[in-house]
Amino acid sequence: MKFPSMAEPEGRTLGDEEVAALERVIRSGMLNSVWGTEARALEREIAELHGVRHAIACSSGTAALHLAVVAAAPDPGDEIITTPITDFGTVAPILAQNAVPVFADVDPSDGNLDPAAVAALIGPRTRAIMAVHLFGAPARVDELRALADAHGLALIEDCAQAWLTELPDPAGGRVARLAGTVGDVACLSLQQWKHITCGDGGLTLTGDDELARRMRLFADKGWDRSAGRSHAAFGLNYRMTELQAAVSRAQLAKLPGVVAARRRTAVQLLEALQGLPGVRLPRPEGHAWWLFPVVLPGGGAAELAGKLRAAGIPARAGYLDEPLNHAPVWQGPIYGASRYPLQGYAPRPCPEAERMVAETLMVIDWNENYTPDHVHLIAREMTRFLAPSSSRSDIGD
Repeated sequence: MKFPSMAEPEGRTLGDEEVAALERVIRSGMLNSVWGTEARALEREIAELHGVRHAIACSSGTAALHLAVVAAAPDPGDEIITTPITDFGTVAPILAQNAVPVFADVDPSDGNLDPAAVAALIGPRTRAIMAVHLFGAPARVDELRALADAHGLALIEDCAQAWLTELPDPAGGRVARLAGTVGDVACLSLQQWKHITCGDGGLTLTGDDELARRMRLFADKGWDRSAGRSHAAFGLNYRMTELQAAVSRAQLAKLPGVVAARRRTAVQLLEALQGLPGVRLPRPEGHAWWLFPVVLPGGGAAELAGKLRAAGIPARAGYLDEPLNHAPVWQGPIYGASRYPLQGYAPRPCPEAERMVAETLMVIDWNENYTPDHVHLIAREMTRFLAPSSSRSDIGD
């Protein structure tokens, strides 16, 4: 059985709407978002979706994270606390601003930042906390928000994998809040492998007028266009093109259906795997299911992933080759021959994250075009491996 992949048409929602959007922009003759209309329209639509004042479109999810770090305004040598289980795009912008990443350990149940571990690392040079909603599962951002407020820190939410992830109501009710609405700045990604895509692209969200101004300037080479050819601050060119924005707008209209479909089949798999020994299943509440993660507290993730791959299921152990606190990048200089501002820097151990990547975490690629047959195959093969003597009639051959 073939599993739809986000690298192929069968695993994407790209179609006539995106083709029409591209034609509209090309026929307009204006492909640059400074003078075009598509990127500004996308920003309005994303801001309205999240109920925030500002969305700033940019060229990639990593660029969005760089804008968020710029908004936090660390001095050289300041520290930003983040997770070791994430794409390097979360960490690269910290280094780009001459700040120092400090890796906090994670909750072994889902791989998201452990607020207690974060609290233990806050020091006089801490400037911000950068949380990642890993695999689409809601991070504990309300606890991190309280920590940030208590210490005068910025909170950044990396929502690259978390389109329409819902946060629990802190009052215990049923009021849905989207991931990205608790931090001072949040970041979204439109890269090829995300829920919706324009190939590469990103957005930042904020309710703060000054942070929005700062990020817009940085994304446009510090160019204050209201003042003529005047560069008010240092910045880079992180502008999104009109082509990217037009495709993103067409994709945005399909986002609710994408996430609903992923949630539907993920819940089916959760139900099929209930009671399976040796497995900690993900919590479905609020989850956007970028990937389907499974934790094996006793270890053996690599062996299970290999078994599933042999059956044609797109599974892999660990998500990363190593947690980022063990990445080879820390062994050499970052800028030329200089170690500044990382002189004597050695990322601290994160034993829970290290064990997850090495032994206990397995992820299965997830897709809005999976069917009950895909779910059945995954459940059958996992049951065969983890409970080979099972006689459950709902997981047959």
